[in-house]
Amino acid sequence: MWPTSPVDCVSSTRPNRHAGKLAGLSDRGPGVDRAGADSPVQPPTPSETVSTAASSHASHHLSPAFPGRAPWGTAGKLRAWQQAAMEKYVEQQPRDFLAVATPGAGKTTFALTLASYLLHNHVVQQLTVVAPTEHLKKQWAEAAARIGIKLDPAYSSGPLPRDYDGVVVTYAGVGVNPMLHRNRAENRKTLVILDEIHHAGDSKSWGEACLEAFEPATRRLALTGTPFRSDTNPIPFVTYAAGGDGIRRSLADYTYGYGNALADHVVRPVIFLSYSGNMRWRTKAGDEVAARLGEPMTKDAIAQAWRTALSPLGEWMPNVLKAADVRLTEVRKSIPDAGALVIASDQESARAYAKMIREITGEGATLVLSDEAEASQRITDFSQGTSRWMVAVRMVSEGVDVPRLAVGVYATSISTPLFFAQAVGRFVRARKRGETASVFLPTVPTLMTFANEMEVQRDHILDRQKKDEDGLFSEEDALLAEAEKTKDEADGGLDEMAWEALESDAVFDRVLYEGAEFGMQAHAGSEDESDYLGIPGLLEPDQVRLLLQRRQTRQIQRSKTKPAEEADLLEMPAEDRPVVTHQQMMDLRKELNGLVGAWHHRTGQPHGTIHNELRRICGGPLTAQASAHQLQTRIGKIKEWATKID
Repeated sequence: MWPTSPVDCVSSTRPNRHAGKLAGLSDRGPGVDRAGADSPVQPPTPSETVSTAASSHASHHLSPAFPGRAPWGTAGKLRAWQQAAMEKYVEQQPRDFLAVATPGAGKTTFALTLASYLLHNHVVQQLTVVAPTEHLKKQWAEAAARIGIKLDPAYSSGPLPRDYDGVVVTYAGVGVNPMLHRNRAENRKTLVILDEIHHAGDSKSWGEACLEAFEPATRRLALTGTPFRSDTNPIPFVTYAAGGDGIRRSLADYTYGYGNALADHVVRPVIFLSYSGNMRWRTKAGDEVAARLGEPMTKDAIAQAWRTALSPLGEWMPNVLKAADVRLTEVRKSIPDAGALVIASDQESARAYAKMIREITGEGATLVLSDEAEASQRITDFSQGTSRWMVAVRMVSEGVDVPRLAVGVYATSISTPLFFAQAVGRFVRARKRGETASVFLPTVPTLMTFANEMEVQRDHILDRQKKDEDGLFSEEDALLAEAEKTKDEADGGLDEMAWEALESDAVFDRVLYEGAEFGMQAHAGSEDESDYLGIPGLLEPDQVRLLLQRRQTRQIQRSKTKPAEEADLLEMPAEDRPVVTHQQMMDLRKELNGLVGAWHHRTGQPHGTIHNELRRICGGPLTAQASAHQLQTRIGKIKEWATKID
């Protein structure tokens, strides 16, 4: 077998620093030429690598969550999924291997273990790591150095000094000079590690450059936590296969999803706290528009209400930041060094949010505005410190390792599933069992869907037809390019609307956890909101669910007993206040739509005609805006129709 740690297969002795014994391998196995790394060799066969049949199943007897949180990429022993993936790689000896593992699961430890194994056995002689951003270049080099592999994160051209084992570059860097990297791969046997491989499809030029640069590579290891994209650009070195529907989807060689990692206690469960509120803005034509965030409206109206909520000029952001800071204080009772992160859309907003945090907490926030060296050092300092808050423009959303982050505020209007998954991934890296993550976000339908589908495993689809309604799922092409810029720009599309945010307020809306929804609306700062913010930061997943159910029950009981003038459900008299949860409302709408569908099949009447007739008889607005009582009345009416026909 391979070593239980990358350190076990790397020696500090020169010139052959990778000649340390590999556990379970013959010291003089066939195909390993001890004369020098430049001699042609054959990779070891599976029988030479795995000592016994029983050892191939060793991963099933390991604690999946072991080890505890080690420095990035340097875990002392392999987790079960890492060992299983290694076993599969050693058995198959593929030229290309795609490993999909959820953020925080330990992709870097797996990659470095595999790199050490290939270097030791002279299958490869050097490494090239391709990362999305400049900060991640540094992070990879530091992780490799801790186990004796020297990578140059500042490499630009020319021969590499002999004391280096390889280089770390960005996808953008490969795009600038693909022939440089092709020559390196042709001259020496190279393992190419493509970190977050989906970025190789960010642009046609990047994809073509990766193909040109690394086509001659001896081995290629592709890593990603999110193997899907919103576009149909093919990802280099990824295999696609058509399913029964004829649509081609990406195929991973090994997958370890969020649901698996959550069950194994490798990552933290995420509590999403969504906030609604009244928004008012002025359009380009000078019209003033008011809307409630989370209510049914057009996509343009959702985008403008969302942007109004994020405006530093209103009250939505200050109230949400206050709530997030209360939550952080509660979490730090169990996790003393827990930190919080605000992900902002642009530099101007980030500075404003940092100022708000200082006013709220009396403590300054670490401000990260770009992917320059200074910003990278600020991230490192924050990661190693104990300060409470960091505000960043996008760049911290992917790959950056700050394990103590436990509370997040999603204060950007980027609405792609890829960005959302990567952003939430910053908070799920568990250090010990029982830790939870809390993410605050606006009540926007797209984000609610993403939050409820955290455990859904997605593959990249090549043949998806683009539709008009795909607007909110715009391609991620510009995201990484902007992460490389000194000045970040506001999101595309929304900037075309010359409008002014006039005012906003924040209302606690609901909690989303493991696909279920809890709670009812409550004013910011209310007792009901405090109940949800005060959930302990160190709990088992089933304990979190139980506490949320209890909080919801208590909130409903309070709502029934409070007089109208003390109502916490916003301008609604006590007798009209709903005592149903969001989940119950969804169930009522689903039941009504199912009955309408059944009535359609029985009578042949169009669905719209049936809904309109129910509204005419029972009164009330459209189904999406109807109250629980109105929905129940319509359900009763259509059941009455069915009884009369029978």
